[in-house]
Amino acid sequence: MVTKKDDAASRPDDENPEWTRKDFERAGPALSLLGEVFGADAAQAVARRQGRPRKANPKVNQTLRLDADVVEAYRRQGRGWQTRINAVLRAHMSDSRK
Repeated sequence: MVTKKDDAASRPDDENPEWTRKDFERAGPALSLLGEVFGADAAQAVARRQGRPRKANPKVNQTLRLDADVVEAYRRQGRGWQTRINAVLRAHMSDSRK
């Protein structure tokens, strides 16, 4: 049987009391508190950050089955091997449209 150590950091104290049901009912979104404490501009700056900006021409995630020796040959060339395969496919696409 595993015994649990009594961790002093996890026990409630005067600076970190345990929340009651009433505390949870009064709680609101952190973003509104940021606006009250730091101003609306700060709250908007934080709210705008939803990850990296979208690309104009995003890549498409597609499963493509290739021969193992072809993939290995490109991987041996080092970083950027997927980009090089994409360039070869793009060049072929341009040739076939002529």
